[in-house]
Amino acid sequence: MASQQRTLEILVEAVDSLIDDFDLIDFLHRLTVRCVELLDIDAAGVMIIDPCGELQVIAASDEHTRLLELFALQHAQGPCVECYRTGRPQLNIDLASADATRAFGPFATRARKAGFRTTHAIPMRLRHQVIGAVNLFHSEPGRMSESDARLGQALADVATIAILQQRTIEQGNVDKAQLQAALHSRVVIEQAKGVLAERWQVSLDEAFESLRGYARPRQVRLADLALQVVQGTVDTAELQRR
Repeated sequence: MASQQRTLEILVEAVDSLIDDFDLIDFLHRLTVRCVELLDIDAAGVMIIDPCGELQVIAASDEHTRLLELFALQHAQGPCVECYRTGRPQLNIDLASADATRAFGPFATRARKAGFRTTHAIPMRLRHQVIGAVNLFHSEPGRMSESDARLGQALADVATIAILQQRTIEQGNVDKAQLQAALHSRVVIEQAKGVLAERWQVSLDEAFESLRGYARPRQVRLADLALQVVQGTVDTAELQRR
């Protein structure tokens, strides 16, 4: 019962995010965190298409997973890439199985080195329109339950509807401009993470959580705060104290 209540709270949270200024990167990062919270997995990543129709890594639950997703894109392989191409879920892939990973051996090797044994990919789609995919990773072998698979798809569907709804609201070519701005913002955020990690001698994940923890209660966009960090116009000691 508590699990069902938490699931409902998270779905409401996703819908409520459309009421305020829509921050695509923060929204999708929260999606990865909620997937880890609700599903029997250890990490998650999100890829969506850019204005040119190319997949881009836009969010991940942690830095190791983000790098793994980037590796998949660079080699144009892996369950997430295949899931986007076909629009069909790729579930219960044993990363230690040569047969299961025949189409993406280098990715499987990299994923195993990162500590993962099983992976799944869920399409972000609405009817026949596929805008990306969610990649889920588990450190243990085993199959995803049907209920978790349905819940994972529901979370991906809610995120897809939210993104497409926002694009509809913006009209015209603004949807492309929004996504292009989000991709640019992602670069600035990565730069800010590097600055803070080096300055504070912490991990990139810790630096990112400090950015989010400072920005959200103050209703500051992540990208705007990151730019201030990169340009040196914000006292980073305040971010650390938050």
